[in-house]
Amino acid sequence: MKAPTRSQALFAEALKYIPGGVNSPVRAFRGVGGQPFFVDRALGCRVWDVDGNELLDYVGTWGPAILGHAHPKIIKAIQAAAEHGTSFGIPNPLEVKMAELIWREVPSMQKVRLCNSGTEATMSAIRLARGFTGRDKLIKFEGCYHGHVDSLLVKAGSGALTLGQPDSAGVPVALSSLTIVLPFNDIESVRAAFAAHPGEIAAIILEPVPANAGLYLPEPGYLEALREITAREGAILIFDEVMTGFRLGMGGAQDHFGITPDLSCFGKIIGGGLPVGAFGGRSDIMDFLAPLGPVYQAGTLSGNPLAMAAGIAALEELEHGGCYDALESRGAQLEAGMRWASEHSGVPVTFNRIGSMFCGYFVEGPVRNLADAMKSNRERFAKFFHGMLSAGIYLAPSQFEAGFISTAHSPEDIEATFNAAAAVMKRI
Repeated sequence: MKAPTRSQALFAEALKYIPGGVNSPVRAFRGVGGQPFFVDRALGCRVWDVDGNELLDYVGTWGPAILGHAHPKIIKAIQAAAEHGTSFGIPNPLEVKMAELIWREVPSMQKVRLCNSGTEATMSAIRLARGFTGRDKLIKFEGCYHGHVDSLLVKAGSGALTLGQPDSAGVPVALSSLTIVLPFNDIESVRAAFAAHPGEIAAIILEPVPANAGLYLPEPGYLEALREITAREGAILIFDEVMTGFRLGMGGAQDHFGITPDLSCFGKIIGGGLPVGAFGGRSDIMDFLAPLGPVYQAGTLSGNPLAMAAGIAALEELEHGGCYDALESRGAQLEAGMRWASEHSGVPVTFNRIGSMFCGYFVEGPVRNLADAMKSNRERFAKFFHGMLSAGIYLAPSQFEAGFISTAHSPEDIEATFNAAAAVMKRI
């Protein structure tokens, strides 16, 4: 690779004006050491930095580039929408089309409210759950990240784990005390929480597939048990599908596992790469939102025409393009290749995957929750990350982030990836 001279200069300049030189903490490379590079352009499954280095990308804008970067149909849709105006703050036809598309593909979404990010979606969903039930307490799970919402920044994942600060300063103790944090995949702890707080818990919110502490999967029967408990206790079950929605299939994780939540949150993919979010679910709950009900939620840019146009183009391509078989095939190829690389190099790796989402932990044995994930050898991961980067392959700069495959990745790209991984593992 070429020396990152221009990236280094840009980072030095950014440090003067931006806290930590970045606008989202995990980008700072604090979890792996070194300095971040700056991107000049992206196309398909590749990015080029400002120094001219070409990188095979498995971050994919942290998930939404499921069709690859700068997909021609998405670019064309944005250009056409921009010619009519970039923002209205007035209802427009594209937001109705987007809501209908989500309603059609995700049966639990009887009504949908569009917003501007996954964080807005989860924040609004928990407010709605509290307003609908008249209860204050929430249950979340260790390592599940639901955006930088005050109530949910308690033992969170994503950048909070990377920086070693799972609890954020600035979150009032009185507010965080309303959030009950439990280990994932431990249904008995959920039953105990409801027994200890009868009639007080408004909702359970979770990533059905936690993808912000790396990636681990729900054990058989776990999601079903959460559905049964919440239904019995009169609590709202909220699926945060910002990562999994429209990536594990058009119906998301809830369709994959056959579970119907009361509310769901979406983001990333439904904007085709532009800022967007959505939450929705049962009509009787959603009708508690203003202007019909007493729970207030609003946003000037909600239903922004550029984001709607991009998202509609992306979802229609996923709906009709036969994409999911290709994504599963690439995912299976990468999983087999990474297991081979681990055996070939003699470096123990636990590789978790579902569809086109994956994470490799440098630890022996299964990873089924945050406690298991935290056993991973982070020093070895940092060496692996930089070795792969030197080989022209960009993975998330943190052990506690998922990787993403796009439809733009070819079988040859996947093969090059696990061959490079085997060579790097031999050196670490």
